[in-house]
Amino acid sequence: MRCLMCERFTLWHICTTCQKNLLSPSLHKRSILGSLPVYSFYPYDAIESLLLTKHTDIGFYIYKILAKNSLSVFSREWQYKNKVASLGIDDNSKSGYSHTAVLNRSLQSHNITPYYGKIRATQEYKYAGKTLEERIGNPRKFIYSPFKEEEVILVDDIVTTGSTLSEAAELLGKQGKKVILCLTLSDAENR
Repeated sequence: MRCLMCERFTLWHICTTCQKNLLSPSLHKRSILGSLPVYSFYPYDAIESLLLTKHTDIGFYIYKILAKNSLSVFSREWQYKNKVASLGIDDNSKSGYSHTAVLNRSLQSHNITPYYGKIRATQEYKYAGKTLEERIGNPRKFIYSPFKEEEVILVDDIVTTGSTLSEAAELLGKQGKKVILCLTLSDAENR
């Protein structure tokens, strides 16, 4: 097959050269809810076309590559004393897989345990291209399923306004859980 980025022949959807040269993460941080850190690995414009594959068959492979080059590295290098849970935001399967579950799975490590189906949206409103007011007026209305860890990492593919992550963090707080940080592939705040 051909690399999606450079069109050279490769065994992977994105060749190792492009992964190294074009998909090398550069950590970006912002805060939501006052002090909750949100870390993103790529500028939105750099991976926009790859993010748009999430509801296609090939998206599964693209998201695995992006996760391997960013979230997996983070989980191996992250030093934290407690065992924490990681939760993908609304990890319902669409198009045969859940892109947030793919990202969440890549965090498995000695002190991070990924959980699935623990925070699910009951409202399917599409946030893409919507204003902050529209997003706030149409909350996800998450439902919670219990898990044992007290501290949590939230995982999503894109953060724009931060409303989805904020709503999830607030719900978990009401359940006695503490969201210590959020991880996303990309921050679209300044696009």
